[in-house]
Amino acid sequence: MTELHHRETIAHYGPRSAAYVTSAVHSSGPDLDRIEAVLTAGSFARVLDLGCGGGHVSYRAAPHVGAVVACDLTPQMIAAVEHTAAERGLGNVTGVIAAAEDLPFPDGHFDAVLCRFTAHHWADLDAGLAEARRVAQGGALLAFIDTTAAGSRAADTHLQTIEYLRDPSHVRNYTEAELTAALEQAGFAIGSVTLRQMRMDFAEWTARTRTPSEKQAMLRQLQAEAGAQVRERLGIEADGSFALDAAMFIAAAR
Repeated sequence: MTELHHRETIAHYGPRSAAYVTSAVHSSGPDLDRIEAVLTAGSFARVLDLGCGGGHVSYRAAPHVGAVVACDLTPQMIAAVEHTAAERGLGNVTGVIAAAEDLPFPDGHFDAVLCRFTAHHWADLDAGLAEARRVAQGGALLAFIDTTAAGSRAADTHLQTIEYLRDPSHVRNYTEAELTAALEQAGFAIGSVTLRQMRMDFAEWTARTRTPSEKQAMLRQLQAEAGAQVRERLGIEADGSFALDAAMFIAAAR
């Protein structure tokens, strides 16, 4: 099942890789500022950008560290990141194609692991986090950011449904508590958790994944027919735009 999911993810994101390099949602945010500040305050030789997507963590990290490995499952995504890094003069960024659950790096290779907006696509969250811990040396920095599930069960059901309908590589937005437990089980000591909300503009949200028009119509119908509790919890607007929760964990490898 994991291999099948990986193939489907590659097929989905390959043609869409350029959109994630230019995405406003992915290229900015206080979490990126925080990552840059933490890296600037320390000394890091080898940094892993795990599930790098459009490479925005790598671009922020590269000027402040020795070397960055941008790792992603999708070959076209890695090609786009390497091209953009070269355009920006970031010669210390290297791309590696690999799944989070099976990383081709030796134990304890990195002194920082950075992971942003990718874990909800992983076939196996626990396996991916175990690999992140394996390749991190003791005491290594972990900055882990991901979208999270809505608080109520009704809102959670609605959110997972629209996420999957829009993007079939979506596995699950986990709750903050689920992510906390998984990180701790993997061997990370959490130092801080920062929560925020992001407004997802419906037109941009669906354009980025090239969601077919018939699925866009289904999404709009789901948004329009959502119950009052769900509409309030997710901040659903008349055009289908909504609010998505995210959490940033700063941790250290035990």
